[in-house]
Amino acid sequence: MEIHAWGLSEVGVTRTHNEDYFEIDPRRHLYLVADGMGGHSHGEVASRTAVQAVREYVEDRLPQADLSEDHLQSTLLRTAVHSAHEKVLCAIRQDGALSGMGTTLVALLMRGQTVAIAHVGDSRAYRLRNGHLDLLTEDHTWVHEQVLAGFLSEEQARVHPLKNVVTRALGSDGDIKVDVLETEIVPGDRYLLCSDGLTTMLRDDEIGRTLKSGESLEESCRGLVQAAKARGGFDDCTVVVVEADTDAS
Repeated sequence: MEIHAWGLSEVGVTRTHNEDYFEIDPRRHLYLVADGMGGHSHGEVASRTAVQAVREYVEDRLPQADLSEDHLQSTLLRTAVHSAHEKVLCAIRQDGALSGMGTTLVALLMRGQTVAIAHVGDSRAYRLRNGHLDLLTEDHTWVHEQVLAGFLSEEQARVHPLKNVVTRALGSDGDIKVDVLETEIVPGDRYLLCSDGLTTMLRDDEIGRTLKSGESLEESCRGLVQAAKARGGFDDCTVVVVEADTDAS
């Protein structure tokens, strides 16, 4: 099975610089999106630090890993994200001016017929399979907790003034809980990693229509980002689309 990927990140229309950061590592089939917080340039420091830390951890550990180990990818990603959290905290300790910075992170790692996803915060992972879009992650936000508790509807949460308040982020005080998922890849699957600059502008059905439009990965990425900007595009918007090629021998 061949894996193909494309990514795109653009600054929000009301922003002066982009605090999102993404990476595509085709050699290890590792894909990451982070959305930094902290103002000025601090958010971009946090997101870049976290993404690079995960990549370096996977790069160092994957060649030495026991490939027969159950849930190898999810175990590796979980530990890599904890390492990234420590790297962001270390950067803050070394430079007091960075105090208050943090970042969300969603990471996807493929090996063989298995995909693992790890995330912290409200950057999301979706899967398009046989024309149906599934959200694979759960936002770590205050409004989502209110939805789960029955105090807000999904539509109320979409427009709530506190919709961007995350309850988990790399760089926050103390340890963090990393959510992980491991599942089987089906040829033809498309996976989308994105920052909330996409999902606060577009509904899931709108995202799904763009992903299944039959366009190339590049066209899908550009279509998603342009649609978010056309809707308002207030926040930085980052998307990475990964596809398991059905035509591969």
